[in-house]
Amino acid sequence: MKITDELVDYLGQLSRLDISEEEKAGLKSDLTDILDYMDQLSELDTKGKPEMSHPFGNTNCFREDAVTNGDDRGAVLSNAPAKKGDYFKVHKTVGEEV
Repeated sequence: MKITDELVDYLGQLSRLDISEEEKAGLKSDLTDILDYMDQLSELDTKGKPEMSHPFGNTNCFREDAVTNGDDRGAVLSNAPAKKGDYFKVHKTVGEEV
């Protein structure tokens, strides 16, 4: 595929970028290099190779969702600057003039 000025202009329009004449020459060269590299990759024999989205075989490496610290309300409330009963006491935020 030949990268032309019209194609670079079209890509600039799609990406909403103003591309100067100096930048066009560089972009044409860069896009040509990218397409040439993709052509090299398409020459590789990939028959029998598994498809993958990344090079590692790990999937869903999540930790188990288990409570480890329990419900220690007293320890949590001991750090509160103000409390009312078993709750944090905070300033009113709705309907207050600033």
